[in-house]
Amino acid sequence: MAKDRSMQAKALWYVAPGHAELRDETVAPPGPDEMRVRALYGAVSRGTERLVCNGRVPPSEFERMRAPFMGGAFPFPVKYGYATVGRVEEGPPSLRGRVVFALAPHQSMFTLAADAVLPVPVNIPAARAVLAANMETALNVIWDGGPAPADRIAIVGGGVVGLLIARLCARLAGAHVMLIDIAPARAGLAQALGATFAMPDSAPVDCDLVFHASGTASGLATALRCAGEEATIVELSWYGSGDVAAPLGEQFHSRRLRLISSQVGKVAPSHRPRWTHSRRLAAALALLDDAALDALLAPATAFDDLPARLPTIFSDADARCPLIRYSEAE
Repeated sequence: MAKDRSMQAKALWYVAPGHAELRDETVAPPGPDEMRVRALYGAVSRGTERLVCNGRVPPSEFERMRAPFMGGAFPFPVKYGYATVGRVEEGPPSLRGRVVFALAPHQSMFTLAADAVLPVPVNIPAARAVLAANMETALNVIWDGGPAPADRIAIVGGGVVGLLIARLCARLAGAHVMLIDIAPARAGLAQALGATFAMPDSAPVDCDLVFHASGTASGLATALRCAGEEATIVELSWYGSGDVAAPLGEQFHSRRLRLISSQVGKVAPSHRPRWTHSRRLAAALALLDDAALDALLAPATAFDDLPARLPTIFSDADARCPLIRYSEAE
């Protein structure tokens, strides 16, 4: 009789509004063209997972909002998450022992197809590599907005994705990039990433391009005020089942502003004919070769402590990425 090579793991499940728990999972042995990965680090997507945890994914979005390797179904119970970095323990010889990134839920070990993971370049620390999913979103947003050298660019909302957008824009020659947020403490993060900072009351009003990432109606109003004549506002906040008032009166029409949406589920139209999702994710991972991005990583939470820590993580004003550390992390 063949020996059972299945192994046991733990996974985080959202089980009711505001509640999560760790559950035991049986991890099947890898078959041909598969690999078994032991998790090292993960990241919580504070905005999206807050909505998932609170049961605020609208029924109309149940299918579109499924993460690539999600377990269960919305609203509950659901095993969610899409940012895990681990080490290949079993699989193709060329990848065995390599550190890889996967769009996998929060789980201590998992088996995936070999083409569902991306090797992390050796010059990128494993902890920083968890930002790959956020960087992929930021890259797609940049493609949707089309910033150019010397542009005056505003980013309203200094969460992880907003700060990554600021970093990418700040590397454009001659661009003036300003992060706008209600939390003065985020000024230091903005400056570390090459951007200036302003509170909403002192935000500029003649920007060439505005990105809105605050997830609030007041932030959207600020973004509209920042836009100059015939400028574009890129809306990347996801509000779940909430309704948001957009102030489209006053000068919105007379200034001929353009409000567009951006969402990572599809490659931006400007690149869609040539780029696949896997090519975009690989590009995002390569963009993490930037030591300045370590400023975006919050102190790590041990995976075993994650269910108890999630309420604090979701309510915390810290703009940095909530990092998860698994027991095998180096």
